[in-house]
Amino acid sequence: MQADILDALRRGANEDALSLARAATAANPEDPQAHRALAMALRASGDGDAALASIDRAIALAPEDADLHFHRAGYLVGGRQLEAAQAALSQTVELDPNQFGAYVMQAQLALGRGDIDEAERLARLAARVEPEHPWTRLLEGSVALERGDADAALALLSQAAEEAPDDAQIRYALGFAHLKKGHLAFAEQAFRGALEKMPSARGVRALLADLLRRQGRPQEAADELAPLLEGDDTTPALRRLAGELELLAGRPERALPQLRLALAAQPDDTRMLQALYEALRRSGDREQARSVFEAALATSPQVAALWQARLAVEDAADPLALDVAGRWLAQMPESVPALEANMALLGMRRDGEGAEAMARRIVALVPGHRSAQMRIVDRLVARDPDAAFAHIQSLMSQTQALEAQYELRDWLAHTQLRAGHREAAIAGWVGLHADAAPRSLPLPEPTAPAPALPPIVEPAADAPAVAFLAGAPGSGVERLAAILAGALPAFRGDRFIHGRSPEDLLQNFNTTAKLAAGELDPAAVAADWRDQLPARGVANGEVVDWLMWWDNALLPMLRTQLSHARVLIAVRDPRDMLLDWIAFRAPLMLQVESPLQMAQWLARHLEHVAVLHEGSPIIYALLKLDEIHDDPAAVATMLGEALNANLPAPPADIFGPSHFEAGRWREFSGVLADAFAALTPVARRLGYPET
Repeated sequence: MQADILDALRRGANEDALSLARAATAANPEDPQAHRALAMALRASGDGDAALASIDRAIALAPEDADLHFHRAGYLVGGRQLEAAQAALSQTVELDPNQFGAYVMQAQLALGRGDIDEAERLARLAARVEPEHPWTRLLEGSVALERGDADAALALLSQAAEEAPDDAQIRYALGFAHLKKGHLAFAEQAFRGALEKMPSARGVRALLADLLRRQGRPQEAADELAPLLEGDDTTPALRRLAGELELLAGRPERALPQLRLALAAQPDDTRMLQALYEALRRSGDREQARSVFEAALATSPQVAALWQARLAVEDAADPLALDVAGRWLAQMPESVPALEANMALLGMRRDGEGAEAMARRIVALVPGHRSAQMRIVDRLVARDPDAAFAHIQSLMSQTQALEAQYELRDWLAHTQLRAGHREAAIAGWVGLHADAAPRSLPLPEPTAPAPALPPIVEPAADAPAVAFLAGAPGSGVERLAAILAGALPAFRGDRFIHGRSPEDLLQNFNTTAKLAAGELDPAAVAADWRDQLPARGVANGEVVDWLMWWDNALLPMLRTQLSHARVLIAVRDPRDMLLDWIAFRAPLMLQVESPLQMAQWLARHLEHVAVLHEGSPIIYALLKLDEIHDDPAAVATMLGEALNANLPAPPADIFGPSHFEAGRWREFSGVLADAFAALTPVARRLGYPET
């Protein structure tokens, strides 16, 4: 009878197994093995509570049987009753110290609760019982992985997978070991092996989808996730992930249904709202976007992120935007984001009094609020500069935090400039640069500006579209990046994001010098750059890559390996660039000592741009932002022409606070005379007047 029950279970004939098991316990009610078989049949039929009751009956009949306690622990683990399972396993090994499976399960429970030392102890006990068992290496590899020794984990788990190629748990652990090493393709293979054995394992499928995304295959990732979206129990987080993947795959029409379902279930999920807004934006149907967010606000009027998404639908310059912001503030009168939105929109409409009133409401709630305090300071400067100085100094006396002090000193310098004290303002900003030096990067020394150029190589007819964006400090390149980030999925600005920057050779400060010295092969640099693209989410090789700086040592690589690539260089009058760098810093924080040193480095850097402009050795565009650097629409038009692309109109406030207008450098010709003199020759080469 026992053999017949097990055979039925192996065949998946659960109802037959259950009938046979019930008959067996009826015929032999005092047989613990019959009740064990019934428990197995009940569990296979989905009745976990009855299965546990049946195994308890078996244990009552044979309390000294270690195997029964071990099976009971398995049922408890399946029901997430982990403490009870631990007790059952302890009883198992007390009755039978050689019960290998009990040590394995105890070790896995210890790993699950983060007790690595206990897991390692239990793994050693398991190894004494079954030193050559694949699960022994599974435990040892899992412990090594938790301790951060990915190499040892990979070796142990790879050996276990060779010994037990069909074991889903080993495949699953091996996937994480490959993941730790950054072997994404091998991790994918391991997780697929686990999924084949556990097709209902939703977590493995979601993990596999994320792996595909990380390899630059968002369409495959979205398709992999699709089976998990069919049930009514699909979580909002899973629907959000599906929507994000569809957006990455360029299928906003497939993203919208999932994101709208996620919105209905969890309207305060900021990440979901960002994806939903993007899907609606790409649809081009503004009325639909209004309708979606208004419907959500009707049921969730206290969700600030929902109001922000609704406000983002409107152009900041449109009166509808102020109407939405006003409704938001009426609904949430003490919401700082609502007050901020109203302050910004009133400021855009040059309603200084209204904006200041909002600013004072904000600082009453958050005394150190930056933009609100700056709004108040700006109004004070216009009315009474001395009062503005006193106000900032009062704020400085109220905080000892270094970052807050740094920011207040910056405000003070801008206030001094607005009051006509240019030398004091420059001195204040230079002091800030000096204080930031310990957390800044050393100035990358430019190579010789005119390298020997190899013959240009004709690109392949199907070469993917590639562009590189660059710009020295003060050029306004970050404004080009802001527009591209919102308009082109192919744009990558990750080189400037700490912890997310690529590890290719173009990220290395020494690469250009090594290229110039012949220590690096241009082909190797290009190959390394290409190899890293999938990990950056670039699926088909099409990318606009924002470089940290430009150096003509890259020209031989472009001419021979990427001759189809465009190079976009942002530039302004070099003297305006220096002034902007001093006053507003730059995306790449560099160690500088004085305006003269900054000017001399900038001049050497811009010589490369001048050589590029004069010789046109590659496909390039010199984007002069002097007159338009504060005009998002004009900048977007210029970018579109340079890329042969139709870019959507950017938000009017995408650039944030205005910088100095073109030609402002002339007001500083006294205090910065030596620095400007160092820049004048290269300014002439770039087509700017001498004075």
